Amino acid sequence: MNIVPLVFLILSATAFWFSEMSLTFVLNEVITRFIRDGVMVLALIIPITAGMGINFSITVGALCAQVAMILAVDFQIPGFKGLLFIASIGGTLSIIMGTLIGLALNRVKNREMITTMIIGFFTTSIYQLIFMVGYGTLITPNNKEIMLSRGIGIRNMIDLELYRNLIDRIWFFTLGEIDIPLFMIFFVCGFGLMVKYSTITRVGKEFRVISESHEKATQLGIDVNIVRIKAIVASTVIACIGHYIYVQNIGMLNVYSAHTNTDIFSCAALLAGGATIARAKVSHSFLGIFLFHSLFVVSPQAGQNLFGNPALGEYFRSFVAYGTIAFALIMNYRNKRLE
Repeated sequence: MNIVPLVFLILSATAFWFSEMSLTFVLNEVITRFIRDGVMVLALIIPITAGMGINFSITVGALCAQVAMILAVDFQIPGFKGLLFIASIGGTLSIIMGTLIGLALNRVKNREMITTMIIGFFTTSIYQLIFMVGYGTLITPNNKEIMLSRGIGIRNMIDLELYRNLIDRIWFFTLGEIDIPLFMIFFVCGFGLMVKYSTITRVGKEFRVISESHEKATQLGIDVNIVRIKAIVASTVIACIGHYIYVQNIGMLNVYSAHTNTDIFSCAALLAGGATIARAKVSHSFLGIFLFHSLFVVSPQAGQNLFGNPALGEYFRSFVAYGTIAFALIMNYRNKRLE
C-alpha cells in the first residue's frame, strides 16, 4: 500500500487548519492550479507505463511551447490564429525533440531518468543561448518591443496580452464565490481520458509488455526501440500543450525561467497521488494535483501563523516536492529488492 497520498492529506489538512484561510479561497486556487498543471502531470504517465520511469525531459516540451509563443508574439499573430500558429510550431518542435530524446534514451536503457534530467538541463542551455545571444544577431526580430535595449537578446518578461486567458474564459461561470472554468476542466479531464484510452489500445499494451521485459517484447515481434520513442514523443507533445495552458493562464511569459521546475513539481504531484516510478494512472495524477497543490496554497500562510515567517512555508513545500521524489525512488528500490 502506498502511504504517500495519506501523508499528503494529513499535511494538507494540518496546514489548512493553521493557515486559517477560507475554504472558498483554497478551492478557487486549487481549481486554477488543476487547469494550469493538469495536462503537464498527465505527460508523465505514458513513459512510466512503458517502463522508462519519470521523464524529467518534459521541460523540453515546455521549451517547445515557449519557442512557439515567442515567435507568435514576435510576428504579432493575434487570438485564435496565434493559438493555431503556436500549436503547429510547438507541436512540430516537440515531435522532433521527442524523437531525438527517444533515440538518445534507446542507447541508455535502464538509466532513463538521470539521462532525461541531463537532457533537460542541456536543452535549457541551448534555448537560453539562442534567445539571449542569437536573437538580434543571427535572427532578425520583427517586434522590437520584445528585445532588450541593446538590440540583442529578448527581454526577461513578455506580455502575452494577445493570448491571455484565451481559452480559460470559454464556458466560464461563477457558482457563489467559486470560479468554475468549465471548458478547461473538461479539457484537462478529456486529456486524462485520452491518456487512459491510449494505455488500453494496442500501443498501450505494447508499452506494458516492454515495461515487463524487453526480451519478451522482442519475442512477440514488438520493436522495443520504436515503441519507446513513441512513448517519449507522446510525453513531449503533451508537455508542450500543458505548458501553453499554464503560461496563457498566467498571461506573462518569463522567457528564461518559466519552464524551470515544471518537471520537479509535476513529478511530485503525480507521486503524491500514489503513483510510483513503475506504475502510474490518470487517477494518481488528478488526486496528486489536488493534494500537492492544496499543500502549496496553504503552507506559506501556515508558516506565517505558526512561526511568523511565510518563507518557512515556501521552504517546506520545496522540501516536500523533492522529498516526495526521493521517497518514491527509495520505495521503488526497496520493492525491487523484495521481488
